[in-house]
Amino acid sequence: MKKTLIAAAIMLMASPAFAAPENYVVDTEGMHASINFKINHLGYSWVVGRFNDFKGSFVFDEDDVANNSVAITINTSSVDSNHAERDRHVRSKDFLDVKRFPEASFKSTSVTQGEDAGEYQVKGDLTLHGVTKPVAFEIEEVGAGKDPWGGYRRGFEGEMTLKPSDFGIDYDLGPAAATMELEFILEGVKQ
Repeated sequence: MKKTLIAAAIMLMASPAFAAPENYVVDTEGMHASINFKINHLGYSWVVGRFNDFKGSFVFDEDDVANNSVAITINTSSVDSNHAERDRHVRSKDFLDVKRFPEASFKSTSVTQGEDAGEYQVKGDLTLHGVTKPVAFEIEEVGAGKDPWGGYRRGFEGEMTLKPSDFGIDYDLGPAAATMELEFILEGVKQ
């Protein structure tokens, strides 16, 4: 009887129902992740771009969403809007001021379940241009599974709207550019 109880306890601990939180590193080496932005240009069109250099990690716990977290650090000088002259201006004191503020970062403070399966509400602190503000946004799981190289991957996407002026970026681009969209596409490799 004692052996049966021990065997049952071992099987329960190994059961997926008691899975431990999974740690992931965002796959920036293979560029299976991106941080993109979009801001209105004079009310006529959009300027779109991305940050080419960033790193991040996240924790995913299927059993307890409260254990989930994400942290991202961005090299601000890696801004790329596909226009060299504009990128130099965005790196200047008028916008990102990359000499004074070489990094932007996000660190979650809480993750909660969204309305549907695979959807989550993320709250955390965004630091941009030397200013840290609390932000909230929704993310959605894109998928998860084994990769062809013997690893395991999990991916999410989400976006947030922010006001550059909230972070001390006051260069006037007109009322249509008062807000910008920041999009995250994060594919992580399980560690």
